[in-house]
Amino acid sequence: MRAYVIEKGSTSLASLKMVERDEPKPGPGQVLVRIRAASLNYRDQAVITGRYFGGVVQRDTIPLSDGAGEVIETGAGVTRFKAGDHVAGTFFQIWVDGRPQPGIDALGSPLDGVLAEYVVLHEDGLVALPPHLSLEQGAALPCAGVTAWNALMCSGRIRPGDTVLTLGTGGVSIFGLQFAKMNGARVIITSSSDAKLERARTVGADDVINYVKTPDWEKEVMKLTAGAGVDNVIEVGGAGTLAKSFLSLGYGGQVSLIGVLSGPEGDTNPHSIMLKGGKLQGIFVGSRAMFEDMNRAMAVNGVKPVIDKVFPFEDAAEAYKYQWEKKHFGKIVISV
Repeated sequence: MRAYVIEKGSTSLASLKMVERDEPKPGPGQVLVRIRAASLNYRDQAVITGRYFGGVVQRDTIPLSDGAGEVIETGAGVTRFKAGDHVAGTFFQIWVDGRPQPGIDALGSPLDGVLAEYVVLHEDGLVALPPHLSLEQGAALPCAGVTAWNALMCSGRIRPGDTVLTLGTGGVSIFGLQFAKMNGARVIITSSSDAKLERARTVGADDVINYVKTPDWEKEVMKLTAGAGVDNVIEVGGAGTLAKSFLSLGYGGQVSLIGVLSGPEGDTNPHSIMLKGGKLQGIFVGSRAMFEDMNRAMAVNGVKPVIDKVFPFEDAAEAYKYQWEKKHFGKIVISV
């Protein structure tokens, strides 16, 4: 079978290589999946450049955590799936429910990921896809979708009438927009691109802010909310935007800390969030139970992921470059 690997010690995209490997076989409790699509997350850029938690990869590693496909064969004792089922792998392979525990590993690093024609995963590390989604759409769900779901519905517990602020227009932020609107919330979204902001309006954004034209965007958020602030911030910037997120928050609200896109430096003084009785909550994807709850909600409401562009398998490196250049709106998918 064909697969991509990131070579041991990788610090750049140049280490992404297509290789031939033997087709894996499922053992007891395992499922063989023919991968049909995989999707990129910002995390994948950190892994390939050696900037992810733990540093450079310690062995040649198949990249990407997010993939979907068809069950081809099941090993002894498998009861949750059968041949022909459409499935996606869970980001964390052994976090089924409850709180995260030490030792849970993720696909794409340190475990082999899904940028391959076939993968074998334990049945507990798979979910059935909502029937209204294509395999390309299903591949967009495991990391970005579950992260946004966790931030808003599990940890954040947003309610109809709440206001949500999403930073940027990448995968997590657009899922956040969709889930917030699905649950009756108002959404304010930021971007450096007026074209992306107009597209966000078509997805349901109520108010938009160009943070280049309005660098004090936290003041605009307070203006738009008549001084009340927002109930939840999808914070993907990290230290560079955290102070402004704190100032955008309403009393008793939550900043859902998800990413580090703005870099490691910035004002992280917690006083402003303390004085509002607010909460800073770290969000690191979520459990299989969250994934399954999200899938049921998406099916009932007919929600589909926003996919910006689909690249052929042979052009995986181009998909990485496209994401690195921040050209995308929503998700980038690689067809396998």
